Amino acid sequence: MKKYAVILLTLLIVAAFALSSCQLIGGPAVVFDWNLGAEPKTIDPGLNGASDGGDIINNTFEGLTRERSGVVQPGIAEDWDVSDDGLVWTFYLRESKWSDGSPLTANDFEYAWKRGMDPATASEYAWLWPYTNIVNAEEFSTGVEGVTAEDVGVKAVDDYTLEVTVVNPTDYLGSLTSFFTFMPVKQSAVEAEGGEDGTWASNPDLVVSNGAFTVSEYTIGEGMKLVKNKNYWNAKEVEIDEINVAFLDDANTAYAAYQAGDFDFIPSVPTAEIPRLVEEDPNFYVFPLLGTYYYSFNLDLDMWEDPRVRKAFNLAIDRETITDTLASGQVPAGGFVPPGFKDDQGRDFFETAGTYGYYTDDTGVEEAQDLMAEAGYPDGEGFPEVELLYNTSEGHQTIAELVQEMLKTNLGVEVTLANQEWAVFQDTRTAGDFEMARGGWLTDFMDPLGLLGIFKEKDLPYNDPNYYNADFEAALTRALETTDEAEHYEALYEAQEIFMNDIPIMPVYHYSDTMLASERLVGWDRSVLGGLDFTTATVVAE
Repeated sequence: MKKYAVILLTLLIVAAFALSSCQLIGGPAVVFDWNLGAEPKTIDPGLNGASDGGDIINNTFEGLTRERSGVVQPGIAEDWDVSDDGLVWTFYLRESKWSDGSPLTANDFEYAWKRGMDPATASEYAWLWPYTNIVNAEEFSTGVEGVTAEDVGVKAVDDYTLEVTVVNPTDYLGSLTSFFTFMPVKQSAVEAEGGEDGTWASNPDLVVSNGAFTVSEYTIGEGMKLVKNKNYWNAKEVEIDEINVAFLDDANTAYAAYQAGDFDFIPSVPTAEIPRLVEEDPNFYVFPLLGTYYYSFNLDLDMWEDPRVRKAFNLAIDRETITDTLASGQVPAGGFVPPGFKDDQGRDFFETAGTYGYYTDDTGVEEAQDLMAEAGYPDGEGFPEVELLYNTSEGHQTIAELVQEMLKTNLGVEVTLANQEWAVFQDTRTAGDFEMARGGWLTDFMDPLGLLGIFKEKDLPYNDPNYYNADFEAALTRALETTDEAEHYEALYEAQEIFMNDIPIMPVYHYSDTMLASERLVGWDRSVLGGLDFTTATVVAE
């Protein structure tokens, strides 16, 4: 008996040593701490409509392509080709798996795309499908009678070939396929009991994804944990084992936690810290973004019926003072389309379009006052008090306070400020329960249609002012349907001019993206549209 005990003890020691050796060889787990900011409303690719949810999706799912720093790269599609007439895109998928080990096929893409279009899904991003030019995508997504999912030009030819047919050549379709709306979802996960309304994607017991990471924990109001997806097709290149994601929406608290070493990455910093960080911290990043920060006027309210009032409000704010205060690379906005889009002649759309008479400094104040007087509100007399609504954030508060003071000083208009948490604010704004409300939009593809298109029709999910002009819609339709590049941009210039003459919003500035990334975090990337990508990142020892 003693002999066997000695043998057993020896075997246990050898096994323990082997396990210890494996730990040393493999090294400790690579853990990354990331503050996302606000808690996402959803992380279901087919339902999400916000950048915070998009950042999670971009790391837990993968589309046909992946765009990094403006370069469209193969994702689940190893390759693709376009027919000579530009009307048929054929994507050739690599063999890959879902996080549960089951095979991912072209059928999963067909299901996901048609689910996103289906009016029954009620996706906030259904508005985008008409801009893909996919055959019958507009008709199906808008509920045209007699048009079914079978009529849409998206077909799985076989398990590893997806064919997409468009009505007009659409050069930006390739880059669109990297966007979260176009990522695959697994039907059985989406339709699992208890995962209704997109909650399957944040439920560790139900979620199935195909990206570098998958959700392993989720605590409402606090945060989530992502872990490396061992079944990701390129898992050998993924070095991070765990990502701890916090939902901390207060910039001051998050910044203090970053300084204390609790976070490796934060998406924003206190406004007061920006000038110093720009000058002193090489780990503070400022990137231009193809988007615009603005306020919507609720056109369903009588107070905004007179366009002279809307124009006066726009002329009364000093956008340069606002961007100087923020000091992080924003560009004052006299129009809606930001810098970065080249037209058919290679000109920057933003520079060519101009500011439509909406000064970015304070030189328009006298004209603003005259317009208010003409509208019957000299020095603001008789104009109702306005509530300006924004989602809770120190940065949004700073801008709102500046606008509040400018409107009071220059027009005599009383403005009160109100704020709501992000999830509540999104619902309030969509419901039209506001007078003025903060808005922000980043394009989803490399064309001004990706911005102007959100206002094309009334009742679109992101048409917060509930704006409509038949001439504006016609110009956008012409831009979408033409095959002539010169006519395309001519129509877009016309559309923005109509929009800015109607002025249903108050554009404030064109975005820049600011973030702090610890020097320990290396190899991360981002899309030119703003999406973060930690697929090839790692955290190195200090």
